[in-house]
Amino acid sequence: MRALPEHRQPNFLAGPYIDRRAHLREVSNWQAEAREDPHARFLLSRGMTLAVDTDPLRAAFVDHRHPLVQQAADSAMVLLGWFEESRCVLIQIDEAFAAPIEMRFEELRPLASELDAAEAGLLAYARALIHWQKRHRYCGSCGAPNEARRGGHVMRCSNASCGVDCFPRIDPAIIVLVTDGDRALLGRQASWGPNRYSTIAGFVEPGESLEDAVAREVLEETGVTISHCRYHSSQPWPFPSSLMLGYLATAVPGSPAIAGDELEDARWFSREDIRDGRALLPPITSISRRLIMHWLDAESR
Repeated sequence: MRALPEHRQPNFLAGPYIDRRAHLREVSNWQAEAREDPHARFLLSRGMTLAVDTDPLRAAFVDHRHPLVQQAADSAMVLLGWFEESRCVLIQIDEAFAAPIEMRFEELRPLASELDAAEAGLLAYARALIHWQKRHRYCGSCGAPNEARRGGHVMRCSNASCGVDCFPRIDPAIIVLVTDGDRALLGRQASWGPNRYSTIAGFVEPGESLEDAVAREVLEETGVTISHCRYHSSQPWPFPSSLMLGYLATAVPGSPAIAGDELEDARWFSREDIRDGRALLPPITSISRRLIMHWLDAESR
């Protein structure tokens, strides 16, 4: 099968890596079915870390016979869906568990780009659910303990007189490449490595549209006013729970770039500047890099 052109490929951590089959979360005994399924694959997490095999680096799956699967409490299991045609379940184990020598528990963010794209997406999905569950252990209305329901995708208040359902939370954030035709607006934070620049980004505030957030963030961080913007693509970013909404925007002609409080520097770069390495770009797995490459490639389209 011919590979899709780069501009049509899903962003990293996105794409059809899993069949969620959300209706099966309603099955009352789904945990027992998973434990009896010889084709099921189980992911293990400990705290916010996930199990990976070390040689080669990949997600560490165990099967239904593993003692941790058979001994796991139903409440520790999350039905992720079907991965590579097999039922896939996350099991959250005790943080004191000692991993086998061939397996280690690692934070996903520094390893994600080294993993197979589909497995990276799966682990990112699992991490997002872990983070959400751990931060919603108690009801926000009455303070009673929450209990996992619907395959681990709902946290329900255990107080019968309350019974509030809490659903996974996603924090929307815009990320935008602003151009004036021949130049791109990039900024850098003081904590980044030398000469590293990226696109402008920020969280969407309550009562704000995505387009309004784009205009506000660009103005606040760089002093540049945009005339219009258009949506490009999105990327899940579960570090801890963001969804990056990518935009392309056009600046009002003659807008100077002046770094705001959140940036160390903001400036305009030509295509030649970027190709010559005057600005070191974000990693190839980031939507920021995708937006910049879209603009660079537009010259030849």
